[in-house]
Amino acid sequence: MSDAVPPDVLVKYRSSMQECQKLTSKIAELETDRNEHRLVEETLEPLDPDRRAFRLVGGILVERTVKEVLPSVKQNRENLEQVISTMEQRLEVKQKETADIKAKYNLVNDQ
Repeated sequence: MSDAVPPDVLVKYRSSMQECQKLTSKIAELETDRNEHRLVEETLEPLDPDRRAFRLVGGILVERTVKEVLPSVKQNRENLEQVISTMEQRLEVKQKETADIKAKYNLVNDQ
């Protein structure tokens, strides 16, 4: 089958598959970060707003209060959710593109 398929198509197909794998991996990494932010947020919310809290900023641990730290943790989680959503959309487009190439040239995954 691959004899009839132009080499540039195979290169594009493999590249597209690799990009899908990279996006999937990055999404999983960001979801882990988002879940950690959510856990911190859930831990801090019931605490007294004036209680001491520590935050890692640029590799340095700084002392703040819960009321200072909680808004930034929430904002970071929301930003992560937006980035994840954008990357999931890109992944969906790339997967469709890959599937279209596969169907058009009747490729199998081990190409």
